[in-house]
Amino acid sequence: MDLFDVISNDIKEAMKAKDKVKLETLRNVKKFFLEAKTAPGANDTLTDDAALKIMQKLVKQGKDSASVYEAELAQVAVLEAYLPKQMSNEELEAALKEIIAEVGAAGPQDMGKVMGVATKKLAGKAEGRAISAKVKELLG
Repeated sequence: MDLFDVISNDIKEAMKAKDKVKLETLRNVKKFFLEAKTAPGANDTLTDDAALKIMQKLVKQGKDSASVYEAELAQVAVLEAYLPKQMSNEELEAALKEIIAEVGAAGPQDMGKVMGVATKKLAGKAEGRAISAKVKELLG
């Protein structure tokens, strides 16, 4: 059985096992294999040597992408040192309850009023997504 067939069979097994990462990876490999098989002059064939070269290239690309991602995370850590300390969940909830009382919000229809004040008062201290989620929770 050639490598193309092994990958095809492993795709079926990954589907049965509901292994999403393996399934997505193998489908991507198979796509590259099919492109190589249908390339001009390939005569609808793919040798195991050619398949291995494709897989080695994909591994190298993946490792390169991972190293770029790690470098970006390191840069984020440096930048975070300059930002104000983020509020804890409890601090955020207390601040939002205060703002809700201040603007007189009574329900989900007042979310816009609360968010307008909250994003100004809590700028840099909490992420917008966290503020929004907590306001929805408190008003809902």
